[in-house]
Amino acid sequence: MASLLVVDDDAGIRESAAIALRKTGHKVFEAGDAASALQLLREHRVDVVVSDIYMPGADGLSLLQSISERRDPPRVILMTARGSIETTALAHRGGAFDYLAKPFELSELIARVGAALKRDGGSEAAQIEPAVPSRIIGSHPAMIAMYKAMTRIASLPVPVLILGESGSGKELVAQSIHDLGARADGPFIAINCGAIPDTLLENELFGSMRGAFTDARQDRRGALSRADGGTLFLDEIGDISPSFQVKLLRFLQDGIVTPLGAEKSHRVDVRVVAATHRDIKSLVAEGKFREDLYYRLAGYEIAVPPLRERQSDIPLLVEHFKQKVAKEMRRESVPGPTQSLLDVLTAHAWPGNVRELEQVVRRIVIDSGGLTDAEVAREDLRTIGVGRALQPAPGGPEEVMQSLDEAERRHILAVLTATGGNQTQAAFILGIERKTLARKIKRFGIKDES
Repeated sequence: MASLLVVDDDAGIRESAAIALRKTGHKVFEAGDAASALQLLREHRVDVVVSDIYMPGADGLSLLQSISERRDPPRVILMTARGSIETTALAHRGGAFDYLAKPFELSELIARVGAALKRDGGSEAAQIEPAVPSRIIGSHPAMIAMYKAMTRIASLPVPVLILGESGSGKELVAQSIHDLGARADGPFIAINCGAIPDTLLENELFGSMRGAFTDARQDRRGALSRADGGTLFLDEIGDISPSFQVKLLRFLQDGIVTPLGAEKSHRVDVRVVAATHRDIKSLVAEGKFREDLYYRLAGYEIAVPPLRERQSDIPLLVEHFKQKVAKEMRRESVPGPTQSLLDVLTAHAWPGNVRELEQVVRRIVIDSGGLTDAEVAREDLRTIGVGRALQPAPGGPEEVMQSLDEAERRHILAVLTATGGNQTQAAFILGIERKTLARKIKRFGIKDES
């Protein structure tokens, strides 16, 4: 009988995993945070630790670091809602034995724990599975809360309503929910309801038969039929007309599709994920959006934070878009970003959110070849803003840097803030060794401020 420790602040996930592992004959301890886990490890001998990455206080990567410094440490399996290559790399660098992207089958967890217990077979090196590249970038607490919400709802057969401003990444959230759920092997069909005239929207969703209307020269499968067995994403659902709201509500109630001009109907199995930038509850209160349709769509709501409310994520996003643009331009690398340029970008209010930031990064790289000239960034922001004055974001830096040391200090502090003080993760983002980061923290006196 082996001794296991399951660490997760989500009681439901923690208890489910513990129950499943106990049924296999193991002794299982539970902890809701890293501090409690370390206390249990001091009191009991544990063979394998299964830990979530994102938790309040010290996260799973910090716990991994502390465990790795112990004599004869237990193997560690990390769990996370972010099935991304970035998180996989962090787990690998920290010495994790394995990595599980939530949601996962309990049988899969049992198999991974079984592999970790076979100390006499195989290598001690981390056996990290490759993961899909992350669609969503951000380590701000609001983003971590969103990741966990996505994980909780992904495997459940309920409709989801995603709320957020234009350009904030609502479709990426919808796609990730699809990929994390049981329908990942099925189709993901996206329809922008705000971009299609109401007269054509019914044809787009339900399809039509040849001769149903002028120019209907052949049968056409609608989005609902094409999404059968998968997910239909309805973007800007708040823009649909009252008459079409009735038709959509009818489908959500019975799952029946009747193409225009058809004599027969057919049933489809589709998960509907909707999104809107509008205040949907206000539309309901004003009588512009049906209350019964709202409740059908909002089985669970997820709010995507605007970029101005997660400024600490801007360096991560800039780096991500820089690499994307370099690939588009078939360049091996793009210099920067410099701290002065990041300060300009962080000072902007970003009314167009992440989409606007991506456009700005692309233009700066095209205009100057790299992300090093703050004046180019200011000019591109003015140009893209169509005459809009550059507006500082609340709390954004507005002063010119005094020195290179001060610029480096502020950059390190920003990254530490973005990672919640996690030095292992911050060192990875900064591209330096953890020991080097520790020396810089001491030299700049950052430790006392964190």
